[in-house]
Amino acid sequence: MPVPDDLALLIEAANAAGEIARGFFRQSPRTWEKPGAGPVTEADIAVNDMLAERLRGARPGYGWLSEETPDAPERTDAARAFVIDPIDGTRAFIEGDHNWAHSLAVVDNGATVAAVVYLPMADKLFAAARGQGATLNGARITVSATGELDGASVLATRPNFEPWFWAGAEVPRVNRQFRSSLAYRMSLVAEGRFDAMLTLRPTWEWDVAAGALIVAEAGGRVTDRKGAELRFNAASPQVDGVLAAGPALHEQIVARLA
Repeated sequence: MPVPDDLALLIEAANAAGEIARGFFRQSPRTWEKPGAGPVTEADIAVNDMLAERLRGARPGYGWLSEETPDAPERTDAARAFVIDPIDGTRAFIEGDHNWAHSLAVVDNGATVAAVVYLPMADKLFAAARGQGATLNGARITVSATGELDGASVLATRPNFEPWFWAGAEVPRVNRQFRSSLAYRMSLVAEGRFDAMLTLRPTWEWDVAAGALIVAEAGGRVTDRKGAELRFNAASPQVDGVLAAGPALHEQIVARLA
């Protein structure tokens, strides 16, 4: 199946997801805690159910990995698989903040080949297909050319800048900001609005599979915290942190991490 067909399918599905999620937003949706995994709402489940029906119906031979679907080990037998976060940034969704997203990816033998990150409340749709560049609402985007970590704008939580994470306990002096959705953080790096993003703790694949391709197709580099390439649809669907930036800045971040 050609990658452009998969990208078109993801774009259609993301727009349909946005229609559902907007119906729940700021309407006090039912919310509960998943043990060890944080909050979930009835909106997450409604979006997940629609995506599962639409995407799996269109590509019955693909595997399926979603935050809101019980994992099935047979997904790893499929060469291609959907990696989905129905609502990335659920806490922001619950709090009435606009910075949540639908994160949809198709991976082929571990590498993302089609990706969409859609923010319905901001009407921002980031998209990429392997070898075809990355776009925001149809316009090409590219990463920042910044090559120095000190003074760079970085999307990350505060704990990532504790001294023990950095070589010689020399914490870089950056302009740190935050967005709830990891997929959106990566997309903002792809857009060039921020120079880098990082998270140094184990990270679920569904949070970053789509963003990884969008950054890469915008000219950036995405790896785990040690500089290793990310692989998706693994039996244990977590990666060892994520670093995303332009190539020169990415190299500097890896070099300065302990």
